[in-house]
Amino acid sequence: MTDRIDRRSFLAKGAVAGAGLAIAGAAGGALAGCSTSSSSSSSTSGGSTGSRPDGIATGTPKPGGTVVFGVDAEEKGFSPILGTFDEVGLLYARTVFDTLMILDSSGAPQPNLATSVTPNSDATVWTITVRPNVTFHNGAPCDGAAVAANFAAHQASLLTGPALTPIKSVVVTSPLVVTITMKTPWVPFDYYLCGGIGSQFAFIAEPNWLKTKSQTDPIGTGPFVFQEWVPNNHFTATKNPHYWRAGLPYLDSITYKPIPDSDQLFASLNSGAVDMIHTTNASTISRMRSNTKLAYCDDSKNIAGEPDMGCMMLNLSKAPFNNAKLRKAMAYAISSEQYVKVIDGGVTPTTNGVFTSTSPFYLADNGYPAYNLSKAKQLVSEVKAAGGSTTMTLGHTPDPKGSQIGQYLQQQLQQAGMTVTLNPILQDSIINVALQGDFEALTWRQFGAVNPDMNYIFWTPTNAGTPLFSINMARNTDPAMETALQQGRTSTDKATQVSAYQQVNKLLSTDIPYVWYSRIVWAVGAQPKVQNFNNPTTPAGGKAFGLIGGAVWPQQIFVS
Repeated sequence: MTDRIDRRSFLAKGAVAGAGLAIAGAAGGALAGCSTSSSSSSSTSGGSTGSRPDGIATGTPKPGGTVVFGVDAEEKGFSPILGTFDEVGLLYARTVFDTLMILDSSGAPQPNLATSVTPNSDATVWTITVRPNVTFHNGAPCDGAAVAANFAAHQASLLTGPALTPIKSVVVTSPLVVTITMKTPWVPFDYYLCGGIGSQFAFIAEPNWLKTKSQTDPIGTGPFVFQEWVPNNHFTATKNPHYWRAGLPYLDSITYKPIPDSDQLFASLNSGAVDMIHTTNASTISRMRSNTKLAYCDDSKNIAGEPDMGCMMLNLSKAPFNNAKLRKAMAYAISSEQYVKVIDGGVTPTTNGVFTSTSPFYLADNGYPAYNLSKAKQLVSEVKAAGGSTTMTLGHTPDPKGSQIGQYLQQQLQQAGMTVTLNPILQDSIINVALQGDFEALTWRQFGAVNPDMNYIFWTPTNAGTPLFSINMARNTDPAMETALQQGRTSTDKATQVSAYQQVNKLLSTDIPYVWYSRIVWAVGAQPKVQNFNNPTTPAGGKAFGLIGGAVWPQQIFVS
């Protein structure tokens, strides 16, 4: 089974552990421990090889039928203000709710439940115009007041509120119009309204249901209506006959079945017990690629923003990793190429930072230390000679994969002259360990985001907090990082944004709060009868972005 640490996203990159609430689960999009996944020679958005089915249908959709979707974990519930949506949470949410905006195939926000979302010249005032004549599943109107009520609920939420701190006021200025005034410019705000990992306040719920703080029986405007949820067994929703997008959805119903064991998940697909699955497990991905009878796509090449990255997260607030020289030695000691070969069987891409080569923020030379064991040994010796500690504890999950990763990293670091003690940490505890700073280093997975500003809350020194609690869990206090992040968030000039996030790239490479070792890839496999799972459209008829972080759009799936 893939090593999954906190697959829970913190939702809008917020934090609840500081209020005594646990945020824990298996790994997914925003916060997670190290994991296996895959790269591919296939192209994605389709991600197909040759003529095999790839989730993009060209024929006439066939209404009716049902699909059973095997997912790799269970959710805590459906409430956007209480649930911690990971990729499974996003699938559930996309089934019963709609987002205000949707990413098009180029990765740009386009209207969805809103007909428009427009900023003023400096992005300090945003105007959201809601689509007319849309109703929730219970018949209540989805209007400006409903949208404003959703924002108010999120602002009051311990979970999602921290992501909305730039908002000064939310005012209903006409029945279908909401005006949001910011304290400072927030240029990428519309990306948050697309509803990916870290932006679940984009999903609009019926306000009265939201007030109940129920985690069950969700009421939205989405393509399917909640029917039944048996936790850890299945969630089923049926076609919304009054859906505002004419002709959608195609399916009569869709059922999600949590199957955490990756071998069982693939076996269920192979036997036909489920119709489709998603995964980051390298072995499962290899088997799906080999079985050309299955429909298949992955996100190995077509990325909406940043994919998740596998890394060791270091605690910079205390010894031994308050020593920059030792952090640099760590980076020199770990080869991403070797890690991918040994741990992931050669199927995951290598990495030296959060941005891939297709990103405008990518730098061929970002300053991150290339693998060099001799330099690692030299720096470790220098730290020892200066009286510094080179002894560390590495936290990892205790499952077989997590233990394998921990042992591999231990071996590599000890070759450089460090002393490494492994510390198994249960996956439902590791997020709070990170938030509370009770660690020196952790195997980790994080940073998948459709816009780098969605990682602001994790990188800003203003959230480094105290050693006892910090949303900036690596506790990197470099003031230059805040300068760059603010420049990226507040500037309306594209060239300035690019320069800002390239600077972020460089600072992550020189500060070294994270030691990178792999890049995560999501894949979807399906029986050939399952059509169009990677081919969403915008309400205006343009192509939308398909697979992102393990989640697809269910309304345009049909069966042949």
